[in-house]
Amino acid sequence: LLASIALVVSVMRLGRKKVLVHEMACVETLARVNVLCVDKTGTITENKMSVREIIPLAKEEEETSLHALIGDVVANLDADNITMQALKDYFDGKSERKAQKVIPFSSQRKYSGVRFEEGLYYLIGAPEQLLAERYGKYDVQILDKIDKGVRVLVFGRYGEEQHLFEPLAFILVSNPIRRDARETFEYFQKEDVCIKVISGDHPKAAAAVAKKAGIAEADRYIDVSQLSDEELQKAAPVYTVFGRVSPEQKKKLLLALKKAGNVVAMTGDGVNDVLALKEADCSIAMASGSEAASNAAQIVLLDSDFARMPSVVLEGRRVVNNIQRSASLFLVKNLFSMLMTLFTF
Repeated sequence: LLASIALVVSVMRLGRKKVLVHEMACVETLARVNVLCVDKTGTITENKMSVREIIPLAKEEEETSLHALIGDVVANLDADNITMQALKDYFDGKSERKAQKVIPFSSQRKYSGVRFEEGLYYLIGAPEQLLAERYGKYDVQILDKIDKGVRVLVFGRYGEEQHLFEPLAFILVSNPIRRDARETFEYFQKEDVCIKVISGDHPKAAAAVAKKAGIAEADRYIDVSQLSDEELQKAAPVYTVFGRVSPEQKKKLLLALKKAGNVVAMTGDGVNDVLALKEADCSIAMASGSEAASNAAQIVLLDSDFARMPSVVLEGRRVVNNIQRSASLFLVKNLFSMLMTLFTF
């Protein structure tokens, strides 16, 4: 009874701090967490992006016509993630040109696009995915931008007859790091909680952002897109930043960390985080993210402020300490009752 009361009081206290608890037991679980997995976008950084620059690649494309072309493509795509919302804001998201076919963004493909005429698609997405074997040609240029913590997207056209993607421009987007991110991660470091950054972005870009946020050993990063399940399991305890992670791989990473004997918490805000959130010992979602993530998580940060996490952990530890004190009291009482019974028999 006292344990239940302690948890209820804890849930009420967290509610006043704009933290919604779906499962009472997770408050106690969070107090025992020693590995915290975080997504880059929406957790380390603010949940908004902005376009910083458009870099034309094709000489025959004039900047004004290129801007209009990208605007036409973006206007026909849904703002189903913050990257696309940033593109819509930058290009106004208005166009009278209607696409014959739309390819929605997928975490597996890592690109989206439209078709305006037969046999010709315009695509926006990850350079490694779209450029494929031609990525090496632009490798130095891309990595130079990534080192500055900027996310690089490539825009181009794909001809079905030639089966060739022709890059037309790089689109640089960024989102600011949360002001209190460094302080929050320093708290977890003092509490011996290991931070793992799991992101769908380029591992070097995710590592650059993690380093700015003060996450220890952020230079230990790896691209997991080409790893087998066995290699992924071995990499889980070794690396700090994991890039180009698919939703299924996020789940497998958490399973590998749990198999190593860790109590794992996961934060996320997108549909692609749902599998991992369900697998975590304690799952935390941002209310500003997708409804699916909020429904799947055990704890929801209603103001989407990651800085709330230390107070949630402290509340969990307060509950554990109160239950331990109550247990000690009842143990002494029971022993005293037994001794009194024996002596008076």
